[in-house]
Amino acid sequence: MILSVHCMQKIAKVVVEIALDREFDYRIPEALAAQVRIGSRVRIPFGHSMTRGYVVGLADHSDRHDLKALDSLVSPKPLLDETMLKLARWIGDYYAATIEQAIRTVLPCAVRRHGARFREQRDVCATELARDAALLEKLRPKNPGQASALDHLLSHGTMAVPELVAAAGVSASVIKSLEKKKLVLISLGTRRRDPLAAQIILPTQPLTLFPEQAEALAMVKQSIDTLKPSAILLHGVTGSGKTEVYLQAIRYVLDKGQGAIVLVPEISLTPQTVERFRGRFGDAIAVLHSHLSDGERHDEWYRIYESKARIVIGARSALFAPVEKLGLIVVDEEHEPSYKQADVPRYHARDVAVMRGQMEGCAVLLGSASPALESFYNVRRGKYGLAVLTHRVDHRQMPVMRIIDMRVEAEREGHVNILSRELAEAIKSRLDRAEQTMLFLNRRGFATTVICPACGFVATCDQCSIKLTYHKNGENLRCHMCGRTAKVPARCPACGDRTIKFTGIGTQRIEAIVKTFFPKARVQRMDADTTSRKLAFHEILGAFKARKIDILIGTQMIAKGLHFPGVTLVGVIYADLSLHMPDFRSAERTFQLLLQVAGRAGRGDVPGEVIVQTFNPMHPAIQAARRLDYQGFMDQELESRRELVYPPFSHLVCVTLEGPSEETVAMTGRMMVKQLQPKLTPAVKLAGPIPAPFSRIKGQFRYQVILRSPSVKAMSRPLKETLCELKRPAKVRLAVDVDALSMM
Repeated sequence: MILSVHCMQKIAKVVVEIALDREFDYRIPEALAAQVRIGSRVRIPFGHSMTRGYVVGLADHSDRHDLKALDSLVSPKPLLDETMLKLARWIGDYYAATIEQAIRTVLPCAVRRHGARFREQRDVCATELARDAALLEKLRPKNPGQASALDHLLSHGTMAVPELVAAAGVSASVIKSLEKKKLVLISLGTRRRDPLAAQIILPTQPLTLFPEQAEALAMVKQSIDTLKPSAILLHGVTGSGKTEVYLQAIRYVLDKGQGAIVLVPEISLTPQTVERFRGRFGDAIAVLHSHLSDGERHDEWYRIYESKARIVIGARSALFAPVEKLGLIVVDEEHEPSYKQADVPRYHARDVAVMRGQMEGCAVLLGSASPALESFYNVRRGKYGLAVLTHRVDHRQMPVMRIIDMRVEAEREGHVNILSRELAEAIKSRLDRAEQTMLFLNRRGFATTVICPACGFVATCDQCSIKLTYHKNGENLRCHMCGRTAKVPARCPACGDRTIKFTGIGTQRIEAIVKTFFPKARVQRMDADTTSRKLAFHEILGAFKARKIDILIGTQMIAKGLHFPGVTLVGVIYADLSLHMPDFRSAERTFQLLLQVAGRAGRGDVPGEVIVQTFNPMHPAIQAARRLDYQGFMDQELESRRELVYPPFSHLVCVTLEGPSEETVAMTGRMMVKQLQPKLTPAVKLAGPIPAPFSRIKGQFRYQVILRSPSVKAMSRPLKETLCELKRPAKVRLAVDVDALSMM
């Protein structure tokens, strides 16, 4: 009898905010029956306490007869719709994560933690009585402060009390007196925490498109209307006007009553992108990225949720913005590895964007001057459409790239210089002509190695298997893995010798050398050390745009997407860095990075020049970049990957195990492989466990198990089953990276 009663009740399938990868059935009380929907956030009894969860399904019956009832609704309106829940399920299945981890990814922490909490403020507005001009003139000589406050209100409309007090130069008691006279009305309102409040943007109009741009836009419009093709790769050389195609495609979407999401790979690109989009679309823009405060992220998310913003711009997490009637997703610089999430679930924003596009029935536009090999291959297979922009706007010349063989330079000079003679002369000529220079080195700090020449001792992190980097600012040694700092030793800790030497180069050292060579030049460094403050990106890029900086030195954050017409010279200090990484993608990344950094030069009326310093000038990636030969390099790289059965000809899954005991970690890896192997098909290639390239980080020993297969399901499902069954030591942690971009 009890069972039949429960079968008549409506059942909510709930996922709790603990990573159990399970759904729990709860009875829906009559009082909540009309309000509970899929996506609702609810408060539930769980064990001996109350917790929160999400309704992920509704049913008429349950196999259990002792169901507890939902306690209450946390949010009156569901925070997730059915499509976003479906996407979260797909992320959990594909990336071997739990459904709870996927939902945490889809919903920002500020929204999950606080719900709809807005900053309250007291707003003040003038009443009809205050609009009596005669009354105001009588008030002016007797109470000039009150008259001043009313003048501000009548000209500016409703204001927050503190803002009115500051603008009119009066005290809060003056506003209170006006309220008593019934000349103003004070009410409780909410204040939006606006990350763009300080920006003044001039409006812009659509530009006339060149024929190639017009063809690309026509293809995108067709995709928006028919989803044929549903995803398009826009392969345009640097400076070819890809952003204008994005802008006009989004205008088309807005005119159809739809919304859009624009992803950029780096926070450094956000200010310029937002400026261009706000100039075209005004306050229809919302911004989501990690440099926002919790309050700003919360308020921006709710602006989108309430359909007050129809265009979202941001980094990876902006992909999950709750845009109503989504018509277009743009993924700019789609080749960038920063689109890959570092934490569980380790999703790739580009690939999830394509999947969200399929689920939402919206078009996806992937843009790049150097598309990822996977995207190039998807075009070849007919999975993506292709639009090509072969030349720069106004047919401006592509920069000339010169390769400097540093071996020849060292032989000529008798030692290795940081700046080759050619690069130093090129910088001087730009300074003489009041043109700007960008110098690129993808390594921060001053010196990368601290060594004792007497005994060979090298300063290393005692928690990680890497060398400590010397930072001149602060005069300390830092580990770029765990953040540990140490004092610079006066003597060698091993032999006591005083002749400690600093070798290797980082951006700090480049800055010091450039300032020595060119003492009158205005030099600025842009890396993780100089941009830790919230507005540092805006300040540095704003100063460079205003030509208050002559030479900008930076890491990869200056290499992509930035548009500065005054830059006519780009110098790549050490092009071999990424070539030496133990990764099958190292050649592709080097080629892409050189193309991207070269694209910063010559975007104005003066032709640009790129000088690349390398000890390996004949490497295919460097030679292809010199010729700007994308097609040739990718054809060659595809053949190499085909022979080795590496992506895109297979999917690669990397399982990393880590713990404080190397023996325990290795043993756990062997146990996992033993249990996993029988579940795999012959098509899955399994290797490991082997020590990771960085075998120790933050005191944790690290081993890896690598799987490759044409099918992700053939790996992820057996892997999830094995990890559920595996009895691993409490101190050993596991991380699964599906479609891994890095083996580090």
